[in-house]
Amino acid sequence: MFAAPPIPPGTVSLSDYELAASRKIDAKAWAYIAGGSADELTLRANRDAFDRLRLQGRVLSDMQGANTRLTLLGQEMDHPILLAPVAFQRLVHPDGELAAAFGAAAIGATLVVSTQASQPMERIAEVAKAPLWFQLYIQPDRGFTAALIRRAEAAGYRALVVTVDAPVSIRNREQRAGYSLPPGIEAVNLRGLPPAPPNRAGLAESEVFRGLLDGAATWRDIAWLRSVTRLPVLLKGIMAPADAARAVAEGVDGLIVSNHGGRSLDTMPASIEALPRVAEAVAGRVPVLLDGGIRRGTDVLKALALGAKAVLVGRPYVYGLAVGGPVGVIHVLKILRTELEIAMALTGRASLGAIDRSVLWEG
Repeated sequence: MFAAPPIPPGTVSLSDYELAASRKIDAKAWAYIAGGSADELTLRANRDAFDRLRLQGRVLSDMQGANTRLTLLGQEMDHPILLAPVAFQRLVHPDGELAAAFGAAAIGATLVVSTQASQPMERIAEVAKAPLWFQLYIQPDRGFTAALIRRAEAAGYRALVVTVDAPVSIRNREQRAGYSLPPGIEAVNLRGLPPAPPNRAGLAESEVFRGLLDGAATWRDIAWLRSVTRLPVLLKGIMAPADAARAVAEGVDGLIVSNHGGRSLDTMPASIEALPRVAEAVAGRVPVLLDGGIRRGTDVLKALALGAKAVLVGRPYVYGLAVGGPVGVIHVLKILRTELEIAMALTGRASLGAIDRSVLWEG
């Protein structure tokens, strides 16, 4: 059904997929997909912080009936690994998000479809045989935004993931590479979006403060969203405990701790470093998920130990898509799930509910 080139021999980890993908993806597109903001300090921190965490192994544990099942926002899931929203997936595969959705469904993973997908959200829903969530960028035209939400509801999406942390950013790697979307690839779900009003300030005044941020979302828009949708609403991009507490007070249904994969504000802490503080502020009132830096099943275990209900992975499954099409997506997720099960077995945790901070070496 979809193009699925053979996976290179010896591709057995997510880092292998990254290396293989770097050899297949156009250099300009690679700068967009793999790069981060400014000096990419936060991009690197997302990985380094996981590597600093150590696990406490346990032996002779009874693992009869062990499983990775969970219920999240009323949805039964076989494992706690979701696919994060990634824009313009036709940059790496001719079928883009359609192939990713097909692969995700084959392994029972929930795919979060980007507002900036390069395939129509309705067509993705037709292909998917597993639940989908829709990632929403609130547009300056709120009427258009409401129409996007109605389309997602009509297509059967199960939740809205509202990205709140990236109204502006500077990505030097993209600038140096001269990245721009190639002909034929666009954010198809934003067709018909009314053009933004002309910048009401000259560059000498402020391109950002009095131009690019015109129409940017505020807390008022979160209350508005709750009034126009019946879907659960999660906020993605929460790093501060104060924002987490405010979000819960505003009635959101879940939070995703994320620094936008190191693509927004550089020198922020790693997502995994922010997770415990956010989880403490939320105190179990809504589920907290983690996005950013997951490359091993042990990383999933560490995130769950520090308060996450589930995790999202972004770049790794896109690398799998580039290398092996839907089969690559399946393989990436299978690797992560297998590694998570091994990590659970070797730390004596037979279920996700049994994972707590005691799996971490605190010495």
